[in-house]
Amino acid sequence: MLAILLVSAASSAAIAQQAPKPEQVIKWRQSVYQTLAWYNGRIKASVDGTYNKDDVIRAANGIAAIANSGLGALYPAGTETGKGWRETSVKPELFTDGAKAGEAARKFISEANELAKVANTGDAAAVKVQFGKLGATCKGCHDDFRKKD
Repeated sequence: MLAILLVSAASSAAIAQQAPKPEQVIKWRQSVYQTLAWYNGRIKASVDGTYNKDDVIRAANGIAAIANSGLGALYPAGTETGKGWRETSVKPELFTDGAKAGEAARKFISEANELAKVANTGDAAAVKVQFGKLGATCKGCHDDFRKKD
């Protein structure tokens, strides 16, 4: 009985250490960007409508948390093409131009962190300006590394 338990535990550990399938990684990546879009929508609605400081802070903190979470891990080799929830829209250049992709990531992280700081001030005008800067990093990355739909 002990031998069966040990083999079962060893098998479970080996299975848990296997790399996820590309389709799963693409799903995770697409889900992260849907979450970012949701947070961005909350901020946009607040800066364009009735400003809600608490809602903006929560959304900005969520964006900063995702930005600092190591998004690069969602782009392993083998996920250049394939389907997650839908076909991936990433361009192959993201996987071949590491310097440019890294710079885009650093800009996004920097602007996301700044947005979280500015959101905490409650200054709606300053948030709107910083939100625009964050959006510019998103647009730049989309222009360089996202296929047009």
